[in-house]
Amino acid sequence: MGADRRSFSIHQLTMIAAAAILLLLAVIAAAWTVARPSWERYQQAYAQATGEEADPAVRSLTPTLTGEPELCTTCHVGLEEISPSHPLAAFGCVTCHGGDRLALDKDRAHSTLRGGRNPSDFSVVEASCGQANCHAGYADPERNHIERVGNSLQATYASGIALVRFSFGAQPDLDGRYGAIPARDPRPAPGHPPALDPMPVSSEADLTPALIAQGVSVSGHPIDTQFRQSCLNSGCHLSEQPKPAPYAYRSTSCAACHYLYDNDGLYKGDDPTIDREEAGHGRIHRLTTAIPYTQCNHCHNRGNYSLRDMAFTSRPDLPPAGEPLSDFLPATQRRLIEYYQPIGQFTLCEWELDCVDCHTGQEAMGDGHIADAIADVQVTECRTCHGTLTEPPRTALITEPDETAMRQARLNGQGDLQVGDRVVINSQGEKMWAVKETIPGHFEEMLKVSREVLDVPLVQGSACQQQPDQQESRYCHACHAYPRDDVLESASQP
Repeated sequence: MGADRRSFSIHQLTMIAAAAILLLLAVIAAAWTVARPSWERYQQAYAQATGEEADPAVRSLTPTLTGEPELCTTCHVGLEEISPSHPLAAFGCVTCHGGDRLALDKDRAHSTLRGGRNPSDFSVVEASCGQANCHAGYADPERNHIERVGNSLQATYASGIALVRFSFGAQPDLDGRYGAIPARDPRPAPGHPPALDPMPVSSEADLTPALIAQGVSVSGHPIDTQFRQSCLNSGCHLSEQPKPAPYAYRSTSCAACHYLYDNDGLYKGDDPTIDREEAGHGRIHRLTTAIPYTQCNHCHNRGNYSLRDMAFTSRPDLPPAGEPLSDFLPATQRRLIEYYQPIGQFTLCEWELDCVDCHTGQEAMGDGHIADAIADVQVTECRTCHGTLTEPPRTALITEPDETAMRQARLNGQGDLQVGDRVVINSQGEKMWAVKETIPGHFEEMLKVSREVLDVPLVQGSACQQQPDQQESRYCHACHAYPRDDVLESASQP
């Protein structure tokens, strides 16, 4: 009996001693890990993920545009280059993002970032994207993207605000007076407002210090505060932060379109400093002009807004109102379900093309003048590509190697456009570089996202009864609508 007790005690002591040693080793390992600089841990994590041999070292980069060394890539060792037109060797990180270029401590390095993770946010865009010789300050207004976007309908929502206020008797006409953000045009065009004030609130009690700082006024009309709270603060407009929800993740301002987010909001790149399980990050650190419909759908086609109830109703077939789509759903079927709301009718080109294949840069980003009507910016029509019963599409030659259409093709990365090519133009004379006349009377379109090349059928010589004054999509839908179920069935065929 005594021997058993001694044996048990020795065994117990051995176990306790072993546990103590393991605990001590864990504490030592934890202390050693904490003592290691964070940048070294990030480099170790990157090496482990990529299978490379770890060689921790402070990494210094001296961008050619600044001539000043910066240490950002010491931590962000796996971060993707933002775009071919913003090469890291020339721009570095601080030129756009700001921050402390020589700091290796995360909090200190990030304490002076412009716009948090997004240097294109309207609150800081003039100091980043709007720097001289970047996207502002040119004699050619087409290249002044910051001015264009700030005055565009996507930024101001001037037409929607005017329509709602007019409908509720808050203003006598549909002229633009207010925007989701203020706007100014020093050289207003005929028929365009010279300025927009920030949308007002109904009473003094509705003013907050932040609204006062923005110059928001008091209108006395009950609809203004209700509309602002229910619509303008819903996370849809370029100046508003998005709601943290599936299918709604995106950035603001320029990055709302050009910086792609997956529907789950998760980062899929190689930067070990970015939490791959934390929703709210772009897919990878990359700007693009090949913008897929999924990016547009983070704001558009998400549901319907009821003026009667001043409430937004989400689509019933997608999250958050509906169930998530299966991860095993074929891409073609997923696209047909996600693309547009199930209540709509769509033609074949609407099913096959992405939004950017029809909507041009000027339509999306504006022309620099303040737009206060949708008709000001919807200038690509059915006849733009398909022509009419009596005329083929209007075209123009590419004449200069650095004209807008050529730059757009180069930025897309796959555009096969040459000086001497003949391309389609819309009613404003904007050259649609992806729709070319390959031989007289024959047109092809290269899709900007999928790179697929499609023949463009012409109205001229066909049995179509389209009329020049019937360019709204409803006229085409009368004959050419493709039911969703039929398209889904066709897509499911082997």
